[in-house]
Amino acid sequence: MIIEGNLKQKEAMEAFHRGDRKEGLRLQEEFAAQFREEYKDKDHCPCKKACRYHGNCKECVAIHRAHQEHVPNCMRPLLNRKLKSLSELTEHTLSYEIEPPKEVLRKEQTD
Repeated sequence: MIIEGNLKQKEAMEAFHRGDRKEGLRLQEEFAAQFREEYKDKDHCPCKKACRYHGNCKECVAIHRAHQEHVPNCMRPLLNRKLKSLSELTEHTLSYEIEPPKEVLRKEQTD
């Protein structure tokens, strides 16, 4: 089962956007039921950083909501895609003003 960009969940959102709440909820529950079955005994967490809360979304999100400094690692690709499209408005010149903290996981550089 693919979680990120899941087609059934995208269909659910399309139904919500066109005002068909009943269909949106039905599709959303299908996705959730499939998720529960598929991942009842498997790791669903995409985070690559070792963490005490790995796979425990409820506590992880609560911690991030509480300190409000950054978002969970699993949410970063989604937010980065959204921010990238906004950054295109200024030819990505925002990148010149950003220095990520050292603890952020970075891609391996090849020389």
